[in-house]
Amino acid sequence: MDQVVVINSDKMGMGNDELGTRLIGNFLKTLVGAERKPRMLVLYNAGVKLAAKGSQVLESLHSLENQGVEIISCGTCVNFFGLTDRMEAGRVSNMPEIVKVLTEAAAVITI
Repeated sequence: MDQVVVINSDKMGMGNDELGTRLIGNFLKTLVGAERKPRMLVLYNAGVKLAAKGSQVLESLHSLENQGVEIISCGTCVNFFGLTDRMEAGRVSNMPEIVKVLTEAAAVITI
């Protein structure tokens, strides 16, 4: 199945930020070891911070890329957070591509 996972924050869930940071890290680490992987991760809003220098989840993102998972980050978001020269996983994309990916996917999972 053509699955796309959307990550729109550098944390998972709402409430405690420390817990949310731990959860997103655990999610990505678990995804690395999962039998079935999504075709793509789409990062937007604060989710783009996960692919930037200094992120605690870069190792997991690189592992996912090495396993064939494409990672794209919203260019407007990357610019907004001043991360243009700090992106270390995946590639920077744009809204037309994000819309195309999301509307053509068989399943979209938002984290």
